[in-house]
Amino acid sequence: MPESLATLLKYGYPSLFVLLFMEAIGLPVPGAIVLLTAGAAAATGVLHVGTSLLIAVMAMLVGDTLLYVIGWKTGWAFLGVLCRLSLDPESCILRSSESFYQRGRAALVVAKFLPGINTMAPPLSGSMRMRPLTFLSLDLCGAALYISAFWGTGFLFSEVLKKIVVGIQAFGAILERVIVAALIFYIGYRLYVHLKQRKLGFAPHLHVSTLAALANAPNPPPMIIADVRSHGYYDRGALRIKGSIRLDPNALPALLPTLPKEKKIYLYCT
Repeated sequence: MPESLATLLKYGYPSLFVLLFMEAIGLPVPGAIVLLTAGAAAATGVLHVGTSLLIAVMAMLVGDTLLYVIGWKTGWAFLGVLCRLSLDPESCILRSSESFYQRGRAALVVAKFLPGINTMAPPLSGSMRMRPLTFLSLDLCGAALYISAFWGTGFLFSEVLKKIVVGIQAFGAILERVIVAALIFYIGYRLYVHLKQRKLGFAPHLHVSTLAALANAPNPPPMIIADVRSHGYYDRGALRIKGSIRLDPNALPALLPTLPKEKKIYLYCT
């Protein structure tokens, strides 16, 4: 039996809270499987129905609220830390913020069902200054929907889950090898990306006062100043640096060939 499931059955409510809290803050805990097990345990009388549901909701709300507050306080800094754990950190924030921006508030309700968005949605909400009461109400709806889907399935099909657990035990050794192989692949891929980035080098940074001096000089050099803020930080009413142009960061690969090569391009983001 997976360690998280054995812990849940051994320690009951405290482990249910801890495991779901860990999943909510982005740690690799199989929250869906934990909820399935909790539902099955409630069906057989090991856990109380109301208590297990209440603890599950509280764990997710506490974890999500913590990420929301951190996102509010740190903005992109914390989002960057989360994205460094992904296989494609360069586009992680852009994809997450675009998805969040397109779905609007509904993203929080369905976020837990969307890999890559589930952990990013709460800090994105905070960094984009969503109102606390709005966040809590939407996050509560999302947590309730997620818990109902998996806890309810475990409750209704507890007998079937017993057979599945037996199967998991039988294939435990194989699963461990698969996990080890996946971990080795991940480490190797991250090393490859790191070496590739070192070859490409880094774009030099320019202080805003230096750029202002260049732009306001009597004979300014040929230059383009471009606003590449991500969705949520840029909308139709957003203010831009005078004389700058807007470049959608998600469309940069298509836009770059159209820009004049004889001009220096200065980008600014959030």
